[in-house]
Amino acid sequence: MQAQEQRNYSSEEYLELEVNSEERHEYIDGEIIPVTGGTPNHNQIALNLSGALNFALKRQPYRVFVTDQRLWIPQKRIHTYPDVMVIAGQLEFAEGRRDTLTNPLMIAEVLSKSTRSYDKDEKFAAYRTISSFQEYVLIDQYTMHVEKYFKTDNNQWLFSEYENADVMLSLGSVPFQISLADIYDKVDFEAEVD
Repeated sequence: MQAQEQRNYSSEEYLELEVNSEERHEYIDGEIIPVTGGTPNHNQIALNLSGALNFALKRQPYRVFVTDQRLWIPQKRIHTYPDVMVIAGQLEFAEGRRDTLTNPLMIAEVLSKSTRSYDKDEKFAAYRTISSFQEYVLIDQYTMHVEKYFKTDNNQWLFSEYENADVMLSLGSVPFQISLADIYDKVDFEAEVD
């Protein structure tokens, strides 16, 4: 699917185009936006985190998804592909779909220079409209830096920040912890620029 001319598309039109496309696209309230390919560091970080999560949560009532799993955010009319997503219990699908989920518990995004502001602001605000969503992890791919937001029982978001290789990132939504050294394993900060 080529980049679409400037016009509004319905969610149904987007899904029809997306299913037949060789590339991935996000859908934001009528606009179709190409998802650019990630860098090796971006991919390595997402793989390190998702692999560790998948192993730690095996035989537990959680499912881990990475990059190609589409998420629908109905209140904001957004279809997106989170870098890492954890779902608790049964999968809930967008109406009439078996390829688009709606009930993430935890989402992690690997920040790139082109998406950093969007991931921290508008995308986080959209994710917060999902009732099952409880935890957001933002991972910098250019330096060892992780931010975590965890939703409390009284609907406040607690912020934590991590910057040292030996520090453990503990999730509050699932029984999981990982060192920053393991998140950033095989990541070469000198190798690439976005």
